[in-house]
Parts: sequence; structure tokens; C-alpha cells
Amino acid sequence: MTTKEKVLAHLKQADRILSGEALAQEIGVSRTAIWKAIKELEKKGYQIQHLANGYRYQPSDILDAKEIQTQIQQPIEVTVVETSASTMKDAQLAVVEGKKSPLLIVADMQEAPHGRFNRPFFAAKQQGIYMSLLLEPNEQLQELPQYTVLMAVAVAGAIDELLAVDSQIKWVNDIYLNQKKVAGILSEAMTDVETNSLKYIIIGMGINFSIPQANYPEDLQAKATSLFPDGKASATRNQLIINIWNRFFALLNDQQTALESYRKKSFVLGKKITFKRKDQNYIGTAVAITDTGELVVDLGTERMTLSSGEISLSSIQ
Repeated sequence: MTTKEKVLAHLKQADRILSGEALAQEIGVSRTAIWKAIKELEKKGYQIQHLANGYRYQPSDILDAKEIQTQIQQPIEVTVVETSASTMKDAQLAVVEGKKSPLLIVADMQEAPHGRFNRPFFAAKQQGIYMSLLLEPNEQLQELPQYTVLMAVAVAGAIDELLAVDSQIKWVNDIYLNQKKVAGILSEAMTDVETNSLKYIIIGMGINFSIPQANYPEDLQAKATSLFPDGKASATRNQLIINIWNRFFALLNDQQTALESYRKKSFVLGKKITFKRKDQNYIGTAVAITDTGELVVDLGTERMTLSSGEISLSSIQ
């Protein structure tokens, strides 16, 4: 552990102001080394209060792999990168490189983020959460849990707890707040063709955390928002990330509860929706979500079950 890391750890754990002399003695370095370490931490964005009798750590929204890893109640490896073209691709590369799972990759900025159907989405440095989880479930394909459903419930629940709000889920993978999208989820499977077994699952997501509303492109102003649209977060991204994954791993063992929560949070049930299948447009009423996460739509003359695809509502597109 470097001097900088030791200083940060001591400041975070302290319930009192720590003088430069006390830090130097505890860590075993000079006061000059402490001063340099403080300056380096501040350059990275950490908030450290300078007082007449020493230093005090202030909550800082800096992604911290160790903090995340130690507070997720599941053995997991966490990697934080400053920037990534795509954390989904990073997770795919991790498989090729033989890295162990579960592996969580979190980026401070994503240069080429994409969602379903390879659609791009808006990202902002240090104002969003861009992450992907690599899992190795070792299950038969027919036993594959509805990971996107579980993830949506975990994300929505964590947001609700953090902000004391009531977020909603648009089938199948989008999280909405105040009728605007705040998060999108994407799941990809990597299979073994010979055994028809699921080798890996990669779950990725982008969450608009504290992007100021005015910073969104004009075409997204009415469609997207952030958890903290004024840009002033009252919580940290680390806190939300930890909450999300603790919820997700708990739901893996309680999928029935996840489905019940998913149905309660769905804002498409009972609504008129439109969708396209085989180049034909349909309009109907979303009436149910099955135990496997599929959407049942009443077309009037028949019912159709959707396992994937895009749907639109007249009020929220």
C-alpha cells in the first residue's frame, strides 16, 4: 500500500481530526510525505478539509474499488478504470484473459457506451455509473434466470432507498424516474455450444447519476434525467453501486420476490403499447408479466407473448 493509500485509509477510518504529525507517526513517514500525499489525493478529487489542528476526510464521490469490494456481501473482484470504450467489452476480454468471476468492472467514463440493439447513450465523466459484471453460473440454458429482471429490480430498489423515491421499470430493461429514463441494463450470455450450457453471463448498465439536466443533448432533454439532476449529489456512486450488487446477489436466491417487485414497479401493465414483430406493427394492452419475465399483450383478438424487443407507450417513448 502506498503512502497515499495509507493516508486515505487513516482519514476515512478516523472519527476525529488527524494532525499531520499524528498521521506521520501512525504511517511511519515524514510530515512532508503526508503533505504530498494529501495534495495527490486532492488532485484525484478527494475532499479533505484543512483545519488548524489537522485534516478531516469529507465524503467524496470518487470510485473506490476497495471500498466497493469490501462492502459487497459476496466474494467478488472489483476493478475501477478511469475510462473505457465499453465495460461490456472489457468483461468479454476478461474471459479471454482467463480472469476469475465474479468480476465487476466500473468505469469513471465510458467512451462508446451502448445499450440494446447497439444504441448509443449519453455518458459524462464522474457523473455517471458505467459498469459490467462477469458471472459464471454454470447452468443449463433452460434454467437461465432472468438476469435482466433481477438486475432491474436491484437497481430500482437501490435508487429508491438512496433517494427516498419510487422509481419505475419499463419492460424490459429501463429504469425511469419522474417519467424520464435514468438507467438502462443490458445482459449478454456466452455459451458452450457442445454442452448447451451457459458459460458466462455479462450484465452491464449505465446510470445517470449527477449529470446536470442542462447538459443533456437537446433531443434527450425530455426523455432522460439523472438521479441528481441539479448536479449536486447527496450520496456517492460507491454507495449506490454497493447497494445495487448486494440486492442483486440476494435476489439470485429469491427470484420469486424479484418477479413480484418487477410487476409492482412496471409502468407498462394496463397500458396501451405498440411494438413491431416481423416487420408488422401491433397495438395492444400489456396485461401480464410471466414468471420468466415475458410480457403478455392483449391484442383484442388474441394474446401475444413478448420475450424481447422494443415497446412504446403514447406518453413515454
